[in-house]
Amino acid sequence: MTFSMIKREISIMKIVRHPCIVRLHEVLASQTKIYIIQEFVTGGELFDKIVLQGRISDDEARRYFQQLIDAVAHCHSKGVYHRDLKPENLLLDCQGNLKVSDFGLSALPQQGVELLHTTCGTPNYVAPEVLSNRGYDGAAADVWSCGVVLYVLMAGYLPFDEADLHTLYTKINAAEFSCPFWFSLGATSLIRKIIDPNPRTRIKIEGIRRDPWFRKNYVPVRAKADEVVNLDDVRAVFDDIEDAFVSEKSENSDSGPLVMNAFEMITLSQGLNLSALFDRRQDYVKRQTRFVSRQPAKVIITTIEAAAESLGLKVHTRNYKTRIEGVTANKAGQFAVVMEVFQVAPSLFMVDARKAAGDTLEYHKFYKTFCTKIDDIIWKPKDGMSKAALLRTMTR
Repeated sequence: MTFSMIKREISIMKIVRHPCIVRLHEVLASQTKIYIIQEFVTGGELFDKIVLQGRISDDEARRYFQQLIDAVAHCHSKGVYHRDLKPENLLLDCQGNLKVSDFGLSALPQQGVELLHTTCGTPNYVAPEVLSNRGYDGAAADVWSCGVVLYVLMAGYLPFDEADLHTLYTKINAAEFSCPFWFSLGATSLIRKIIDPNPRTRIKIEGIRRDPWFRKNYVPVRAKADEVVNLDDVRAVFDDIEDAFVSEKSENSDSGPLVMNAFEMITLSQGLNLSALFDRRQDYVKRQTRFVSRQPAKVIITTIEAAAESLGLKVHTRNYKTRIEGVTANKAGQFAVVMEVFQVAPSLFMVDARKAAGDTLEYHKFYKTFCTKIDDIIWKPKDGMSKAALLRTMTR
């Protein structure tokens, strides 16, 4: 992500303040880092819920969809188009309310420009006009994505999911899909009005809000009318920082990996539970995972590179950080993973693996396969070793 993209995303998150959008509280900066203080959302991704639970009931799906439409309508009222709406970018708070996140691909209006032209988003959720490269209405494209999200919520699978991009795009352009038998007539009718390949006849948000199925138990979620949005902190941060401060510095790779102290490790763990840092045998892998190794840092990097190349993936390493790129298993898009080595003790290293691009489900598949390739360098703590003893090992 470029410097300008980071600035745009932060500015947009300050502009679109709404109860159903992850709130950005403040932006701070040092000479080398930008600190973004956001609302703490504890319920995880809606994507996780679908993967673990499968399809969601009519009433629950409707409630999430109502909140999503209210959030998207608020964005559009501010001239912001999200352009990457999917269950991975929809979070749930502790009360089960939906929160839209990840505005990295969103667009702001430009003077004298009515249509958007950048092709972006996740292929399975993208509107057909976005794929045509002829310009598109950001509001209509977001509505299409909302319809696909609703379908996934109620079906437990995608309406468009093919083995190759050409077939996928053909079906998206023709809106060639069918609704399962368990969909109610009202839900089926609304979904077909939303997943309409013609953006001119596609239902708009106002029409969705008038739909009988949508209106059942509908309690609109509105932003505070008197809230003033101030971008002074964003301007101050980005006016004072040069690109050189936030771009990766050129360093001698022989200097070794970055050293991570115990405090930094604890802040990376979930709920201060250190087992989440080291137990790679968890049944469910998030979009960011970590493992520990007692091998030298250079051996770790060499093993990672060799394993990635054996899978036919592109590899680029710099300063003990390796980026791995390839095509998804169903050839429906690109994916990228970044693995970075940190030193946590003289003979103990932590490898942070995170999804940089692509679908989270594809990342899960990749990570499980990849771990079998590098199993020799992954350190498994002894069964009798307590968490306290493990922490002492790291911090001596």
